[in-house]
Amino acid sequence: MPETRDAAYFNARSEGALPGHLGIRFTSVSPEVMHSELTVAAHHMAPNGFLHAGTLVTLADTSCGYGCVLNLPPEASGFTTIELKSNHLGTATQGVVQCVATLVHAGRTTQVWDAVVKHQQTGKTLALFRCTQMVLYPK
Repeated sequence: MPETRDAAYFNARSEGALPGHLGIRFTSVSPEVMHSELTVAAHHMAPNGFLHAGTLVTLADTSCGYGCVLNLPPEASGFTTIELKSNHLGTATQGVVQCVATLVHAGRTTQVWDAVVKHQQTGKTLALFRCTQMVLYPK
Protein backbone atom coordinates (compact mmCIF):
# COMPACT_ATOMS: atom_id res chain seq x y z
CA MET A 1 0.00 0.00 0.00
CA PRO A 2 1.49 3.44 -0.93
CA GLU A 3 2.38 5.85 1.85
CA THR A 4 0.04 8.74 2.58
CA ARG A 5 1.48 12.00 1.30
CA ASP A 6 -0.34 14.50 3.47
CA ALA A 7 0.88 17.66 5.24
CA ALA A 8 2.48 15.57 8.01
CA TYR A 9 4.45 13.57 5.41
CA PHE A 10 5.91 16.72 3.85
CA ASN A 11 6.63 18.31 7.24
CA ALA A 12 8.55 15.18 8.26
CA ARG A 13 10.37 15.13 4.90
CA SER A 14 11.61 18.68 5.62
CA GLU A 15 13.26 17.79 8.94
CA GLY A 16 17.04 18.00 8.75
CA ALA A 17 16.95 19.90 5.45
CA LEU A 18 16.68 23.60 4.58
CA PRO A 19 12.84 23.73 4.70
CA GLY A 20 12.90 22.28 8.21
CA HIS A 21 15.69 24.61 9.32
CA LEU A 22 13.65 27.59 8.13
CA GLY A 23 10.55 26.31 9.93
CA ILE A 24 8.41 25.82 6.82
CA ARG A 25 5.18 24.01 7.73
CA PHE A 26 2.63 22.52 5.34
CA THR A 27 -0.95 23.06 6.44
CA SER A 28 -2.82 21.55 3.48
CA VAL A 29 -1.67 19.59 0.44
CA SER A 30 -3.27 18.28 -2.73
CA PRO A 31 -2.07 17.55 -6.25
CA GLU A 32 -3.47 20.93 -7.37
CA VAL A 33 -2.79 23.29 -4.42
CA MET A 34 -0.17 23.34 -1.66
CA HIS A 35 -0.53 25.55 1.45
CA SER A 36 2.50 26.31 3.59
CA GLU A 37 3.70 28.90 6.08
CA LEU A 38 6.51 29.99 8.34
CA THR A 39 6.71 32.23 11.38
CA VAL A 40 9.19 35.07 10.79
CA ALA A 41 12.25 34.79 13.06
CA ALA A 42 15.70 36.40 13.28
CA HIS A 43 17.33 33.75 11.05
CA HIS A 44 14.94 34.70 8.19
CA MET A 45 16.25 38.27 8.06
CA ALA A 46 18.70 40.01 5.77
CA PRO A 47 21.35 42.23 7.40
CA ASN A 48 19.07 45.26 6.78
CA GLY A 49 16.53 43.89 9.30
CA PHE A 50 13.88 42.90 6.76
CA LEU A 51 12.82 39.45 5.57
CA HIS A 52 15.49 37.98 3.29
CA ALA A 53 14.29 37.37 -0.27
CA GLY A 54 15.86 33.91 -0.09
CA THR A 55 13.46 32.99 2.69
CA LEU A 56 10.49 33.72 0.43
CA VAL A 57 12.11 31.97 -2.54
CA THR A 58 12.73 28.87 -0.42
CA LEU A 59 9.14 28.88 0.87
CA ALA A 60 7.74 29.11 -2.67
CA ASP A 61 10.18 26.69 -4.28
CA THR A 62 9.61 24.10 -1.55
CA SER A 63 5.83 24.44 -1.89
CA CYS A 64 5.96 24.05 -5.67
CA GLY A 65 8.50 21.24 -5.46
CA TYR A 66 6.50 19.21 -2.97
CA GLY A 67 3.46 19.74 -5.18
CA CYS A 68 5.50 18.36 -8.05
CA VAL A 69 6.18 15.23 -5.98
CA LEU A 70 2.42 14.62 -5.75
CA ASN A 71 2.14 14.78 -9.55
CA LEU A 72 5.11 12.74 -10.69
CA PRO A 73 4.31 10.00 -13.20
CA PRO A 74 4.75 6.54 -11.62
CA GLU A 75 7.84 5.78 -13.73
CA ALA A 76 9.59 9.08 -12.85
CA SER A 77 12.60 9.00 -10.53
CA GLY A 78 12.25 12.60 -9.31
CA PHE A 79 12.41 16.20 -10.50
CA THR A 80 14.56 19.30 -10.45
CA THR A 81 13.64 22.97 -10.58
CA ILE A 82 14.89 24.40 -13.88
CA GLU A 83 13.51 27.91 -13.58
CA LEU A 84 12.20 30.09 -10.78
CA LYS A 85 10.94 33.61 -11.39
CA SER A 86 10.09 35.86 -8.48
CA ASN A 87 8.62 39.33 -8.10
CA HIS A 88 9.06 40.75 -4.61
CA LEU A 89 6.37 43.29 -3.74
CA GLY A 90 6.79 43.77 -0.01
CA THR A 91 8.51 42.57 3.12
CA ALA A 92 7.86 41.74 6.75
CA THR A 93 9.68 41.91 10.07
CA GLN A 94 7.37 39.70 12.11
CA GLY A 95 4.28 37.49 11.92
CA VAL A 96 3.41 34.54 9.72
CA VAL A 97 4.12 34.33 6.01
CA GLN A 98 1.84 32.03 4.00
CA CYS A 99 2.31 30.50 0.55
CA VAL A 100 -0.31 29.09 -1.79
CA ALA A 101 1.22 27.16 -4.70
CA THR A 102 -1.07 26.20 -7.57
CA LEU A 103 -0.47 23.70 -10.37
CA VAL A 104 -0.59 25.30 -13.82
CA HIS A 105 0.72 22.43 -15.99
CA ALA A 106 1.46 18.77 -15.21
CA GLY A 107 3.15 17.19 -18.19
CA ARG A 108 5.32 14.09 -18.60
CA THR A 109 8.52 16.14 -18.91
CA THR A 110 7.74 19.42 -17.11
CA GLN A 111 5.47 20.89 -14.49
CA VAL A 112 4.69 24.57 -13.99
CA TRP A 113 3.54 26.01 -10.66
CA ASP A 114 2.52 29.50 -9.58
CA ALA A 115 2.88 30.63 -5.97
CA VAL A 116 1.66 33.66 -4.03
CA VAL A 117 3.27 34.58 -0.70
CA LYS A 118 1.28 36.80 1.67
CA HIS A 119 1.66 38.17 5.18
CA GLN A 120 -1.03 36.44 7.24
CA GLN A 121 -1.78 39.32 9.59
CA THR A 122 -1.98 42.12 6.99
CA GLY A 123 -3.04 40.17 3.90
CA LYS A 124 -0.33 42.02 1.95
CA THR A 125 1.14 40.15 -1.02
CA LEU A 126 4.89 39.88 -0.49
CA ALA A 127 5.90 37.94 -3.59
CA LEU A 128 4.69 36.22 -6.75
CA PHE A 129 6.47 33.21 -8.23
CA ARG A 130 6.46 30.88 -11.21
CA CYS A 131 8.44 27.63 -11.00
CA THR A 132 9.17 25.15 -13.78
CA GLN A 133 10.27 21.64 -12.82
CA MET A 134 11.80 19.06 -15.13
CA VAL A 135 10.57 15.53 -14.47
CA LEU A 136 13.46 13.05 -14.25
CA TYR A 137 13.44 9.43 -15.39
CA PRO A 138 15.91 6.59 -14.73
CA LYS A 139 18.39 5.96 -17.52
